[in-house]
Amino acid sequence: MPTRVALVASSYHPHLGGVESHVRHVASELRAAGTDVEVWTVDRGEHLGTTELDDIRVRHLPTPMPARSVGAMARFALAAPGAWRAWRSAQRSFRPDVLHVQCFGPNGLYAAALARRARLPLVLSSHGETFMDDHDAFGTSALLRRGLREAISAATVTTGCSQEVLDDLRDRFGLVGGVVVPNGVGPAPEQPSGPPRRGLLGLGAGDRVVFAVGRLERMKGFDLLVDAVAALDDPSVTLVVAGSGSQADPLAALAQSRGLGDRFRLVGPLDEAGVDAWMRDAQVVAMPSRREAFGIVALEAWRAGSPLVATSLGGPSTFVQSGVDGLVVDPRDTATLAAALRRVLDDRAFAASLAAAGRRSVEAFTWTRVARDYTAIYASAVVPPSGPSGPSGTLPSRS
Repeated sequence: MPTRVALVASSYHPHLGGVESHVRHVASELRAAGTDVEVWTVDRGEHLGTTELDDIRVRHLPTPMPARSVGAMARFALAAPGAWRAWRSAQRSFRPDVLHVQCFGPNGLYAAALARRARLPLVLSSHGETFMDDHDAFGTSALLRRGLREAISAATVTTGCSQEVLDDLRDRFGLVGGVVVPNGVGPAPEQPSGPPRRGLLGLGAGDRVVFAVGRLERMKGFDLLVDAVAALDDPSVTLVVAGSGSQADPLAALAQSRGLGDRFRLVGPLDEAGVDAWMRDAQVVAMPSRREAFGIVALEAWRAGSPLVATSLGGPSTFVQSGVDGLVVDPRDTATLAAALRRVLDDRAFAASLAAAGRRSVEAFTWTRVARDYTAIYASAVVPPSGPSGPSGTLPSRS
């Protein structure tokens, strides 16, 4: 079994997001189980160097990419040798047994090249980056597309956080086989002392909150949620959205045009404790994504004991039982989404039953389970199983 694993993440602390949370929790669980682990992540120009988080070393490595303009190519030619030296230095210093790419991007290109050069096993974990990016990085970059195909071909195991993710890798990037390793969620974070968050927004006990959280980008569908809340035409309902992104101002403008006024609030990016606090205070948590790779928000809502309305377009439809531990609807249908919100808001007994079932369902999604799945994959990567198998099919697929 390998004793040293480099988790090569496309993004990490101090940035917030799904992959950042996934890698941070997995790193802590692996370390607690006795694996020596480091996190290698992309230097976004902040020059953070080598830091430490949760007693785990974090290396911020440069990942310059070539572009078509003459100037960009010249800058890449100057930067690439130094970047490659930084990656080789990280490998020689830590001496990992496995390189595990979490969310393929420039990090994946460099890690795959390093795996070839150092003859290290490569494990890939996709989190929907091939279709969840609003800027369509894989659609616009032939280098990324080719790099991902080659990395999948070379990888010992490729995982996806849902069947939705694996299906896309099979359809467009040549994956054969593949293993589902879902997201997880930890214990509820400790809440800081202070006044209730709704009080800070001037909301009273009679105000009912629909809460949503995520990147403020088109794929997350918050504009669809604005339309649905407006369709409720209920002055007691306020939509609170947490996150940051390019759609913050357009969302605010849309809410004003729909007549929501102060019944629409943007509260900015929140840490895990902040998200949990709002979920516990909300009457319903909504996930209106146009497409969703997994939907860790669903697990967070279950943990908080909040009734959930989730998208049917992607990951949540594979693990949320509609009518049991949530309602699963197509958010593009404004009337259907509004009706689901209305049912949860108005039927307290039904809302309580969804919340209670969610608390039971979330028990199956722990970070310990995720780390255990990865540990089995690392073992198969270092010691190939006897008998023939495909490059990504060394473990049975799980869903």
